[in-house]
Amino acid sequence: MAKWVYAFGDGKAEGEAGMKNLLGGKGANLAEMSNLGLPVPPGFSLTTEVCTYYYANDQTYPDDLKEQVSTALRQIGYIAKGNFGDPDKPLLVSVRSGARVSMPGMMDTVLNLGLNAQTADGLARLTGDARFAYDSYRRFIQMYADVVLGVEHALFEEILDAAKDAKGVELDTDLDSDDLKRIAGLYKDRVQSELGRPFPESVEEQLWGAIGAVFGSWHSPRANTYRKLNNIPESWGTAVTVQAMVFGNRGETSATGVAFTRDPATGEKLLYGEFLVNAQGEDVVAGIRTPQPISKVVRERQGGKKPSMEEAMPKAFAELKAIGDRLEQHYRDMQDVEFTVQEGKLFMLQTRAGKRTAEAALKAAVDMVGEGLIDQRAAIARVDPAALDQLLHPTLDPNAAKEQIAAGLGASPGAATGEVVFTAEEAEKLAADNRDVILVRTETSPEDIHGMHAARGILTARGGMTSHAAVVARGMGRPCVSGAGMLKIDAARGEMSAGGVSIQRGEVITIDGTTGQVFKGKVAMRQPELTGDFGTLMGWADSVRRLKVRTNADTPADAATARKFGAEGIGLCRTEHMFFEPDRILAVRQMILADEESQRKAALSKLLPMQRGDFEAIFKVMEGLPVTIRLLDPPLHEFLPHKDEEILEVAAAAGTDPRKLRARAIALHEANPMLGHRGCRLGITYPEIYEMQARAILEAALNVEKSGGKPVVLEIMIPLVGFKSELDRLAERIHATAAAIKAEQGRVPAYLIGTMIELPRAALRAAEIAQTAQFFSFGTNDLTQTTLGVSRDDAGTFLGEYLAKGLIARDPFVTIDVDGVGELVRMAASRGRQTRADLKLGICGEHGGDPDSIRFCHDSGLDYVSCSPFRVPVARLAAAQAALQSSTAQG
Repeated sequence: MAKWVYAFGDGKAEGEAGMKNLLGGKGANLAEMSNLGLPVPPGFSLTTEVCTYYYANDQTYPDDLKEQVSTALRQIGYIAKGNFGDPDKPLLVSVRSGARVSMPGMMDTVLNLGLNAQTADGLARLTGDARFAYDSYRRFIQMYADVVLGVEHALFEEILDAAKDAKGVELDTDLDSDDLKRIAGLYKDRVQSELGRPFPESVEEQLWGAIGAVFGSWHSPRANTYRKLNNIPESWGTAVTVQAMVFGNRGETSATGVAFTRDPATGEKLLYGEFLVNAQGEDVVAGIRTPQPISKVVRERQGGKKPSMEEAMPKAFAELKAIGDRLEQHYRDMQDVEFTVQEGKLFMLQTRAGKRTAEAALKAAVDMVGEGLIDQRAAIARVDPAALDQLLHPTLDPNAAKEQIAAGLGASPGAATGEVVFTAEEAEKLAADNRDVILVRTETSPEDIHGMHAARGILTARGGMTSHAAVVARGMGRPCVSGAGMLKIDAARGEMSAGGVSIQRGEVITIDGTTGQVFKGKVAMRQPELTGDFGTLMGWADSVRRLKVRTNADTPADAATARKFGAEGIGLCRTEHMFFEPDRILAVRQMILADEESQRKAALSKLLPMQRGDFEAIFKVMEGLPVTIRLLDPPLHEFLPHKDEEILEVAAAAGTDPRKLRARAIALHEANPMLGHRGCRLGITYPEIYEMQARAILEAALNVEKSGGKPVVLEIMIPLVGFKSELDRLAERIHATAAAIKAEQGRVPAYLIGTMIELPRAALRAAEIAQTAQFFSFGTNDLTQTTLGVSRDDAGTFLGEYLAKGLIARDPFVTIDVDGVGELVRMAASRGRQTRADLKLGICGEHGGDPDSIRFCHDSGLDYVSCSPFRVPVARLAAAQAALQSSTAQG
């Protein structure tokens, strides 16, 4: 008989931490904590294999599952001293999801399950606390109706708010048992009116309804979005954990909370989190009530008035801290725990690796090495390379003028400026139009995830450091200010106000997710400085990686930025961007309009000193590091005007007939310019263009060396080669130009000639092309387009469908298509080096900054990757992780 259910509790468990794929992260870690003897309420997990079966068999369950669940329920009751559905000793359970990786807030949970009219009365008699019993009952009805039955949460909030208004109180805790019993009845009446059927009284029906809802939530829109954003396979499925309830809503000696063993925003080693007295878990994470800090030092820093857990419940706090230290030692990583204190007794409900900002990840990893908890290799592997982007965003200029309008908690660091929007849909729509937005909400919910991803930053009026907004924003690297309680938000009217200042939809605000401040208008920002823990970890990464990391840079400023981030050269300098400068576009257009070679050369002679100056400035910044310069690539029509008024302006400046200019623009038009007259084909047709560029490059290198600069490691790259004959013809012209310079100046700088491999034919004929080429640079942007027959500019109209339907696992323009494009890269690398053993190999497409693609480049034997300046640290760390993964696999 297949085993579908794994039990835990009473100091033992059938599972352990290594069984996450089967039990999900929550179930595996609950089992592990049970095995460690920690205070964990008993429970059991339905495996991810049940989820797989459920979806493969028309949302039905294995025949023997119910018997295994019933047996496990009896075992929970034995340990917890209660029976499921028994009015005299009612056992209540929670039903929660548990994927193998954490997906906070993305799937459904039901608490207090097992209550009906009889068991609620029985719970009141058993505990002698009627208020607690009916508070739990009304919570259960509201949560179950929302999650399982599909009745909107807000409908129940209206009933609750009306009851508080009628009694003249503000807080749920001000309602007495009679109030709550009446509210529970009104909740059930609302379910009846909404659905036309009563709220289920059978606890068995309740249980299987909740289990089905959790499995169903694996395919909810928010879960699908989260999986897509975090590359989590749909096939993994989720486990379901059923666990005996413990109650944080048993009065002033009870509480519930969430804690991190280190500050998830900074990495500081202290117990960091929040709790609520006389509350249940959803109160903390939903942001319905603003919670209190766990540690006294955090309360003092935030200027809070209410006591911290350390002050209000010192015994439970001391036990929680000791357990947190033990878990961190056991897992050798920062932990995120959920807990409940029931009448002074602490219970652990969950532990998992804590989500953290890049700053916190760096500090925690470096500190843990210093503490002897992990070694340097583990520290390198611990930090997500893509998360380093968070460190590279601007912060507010401390000297800039600011008009503060509100303040909350700095829930996710970094600063952001944008137009105010009040719904996730607005955020997504405006962001698609390349407008920066700040999503402003009373509180966020998992349904807002698409808007949070689209926004530059998030601002909420409610919620704390562990609210949904805070946790998700930190994971996404979005600045977030939460719990700005002075904000009054009227989303329907498109207005927010604070301190007498009113901000309308579309007006600009700035938030500081580090300090929690909110400012009116745009505030000046400054670029980040990377030192301390960043430098330490990068030093460790550089010591183990094999791949070099270069940058794609077309200006001295880009080159300087990349060097600051650790770039070891330029892998792609695009010369066409220089042609669009206002002081030279006219000469470019004159060159294009010329009927004869002599006229083109005359126009090019005006461009020569400009190009030479461009290269000199870049060479000086790079100080002897390799620089790969790609000769002109795009089709000439891109440089010509197309509007009538622009044509008249250019014709007048060039002293030519506008009709001639218009005719020339029409003649150069191509049906498919991406596959047209571009790249080396321009050099074949107009060799004087490449000759001018070669002269500018070589003379610039000479000038830098003559002025005392370091010798330039120069690589001249010819784009879009498909035939060896093309490369031979153009290499001859470059060599002839070099010879002319040597005759004129007595010497010429050393240089290599290579090509971009961006056509399938070039990859297939790499052995032949390498007879002339001294290096290959894989232009994977175009190689992906030409291999797949897909235009990158148009792919967005259908690739989303391919991803949603599982036809492809990743966007091939983000992560390299290993089986298709990757096969061509491996083939070209192997064939090229069979001809020329010292052939230098690199990649310069957007994939050069993608961690998964970098792993492929390492495994394929490339020498370097090249990426945008701000992705250089990402590439350095990813290259180190690739080296470690490779050595582990080989070992």
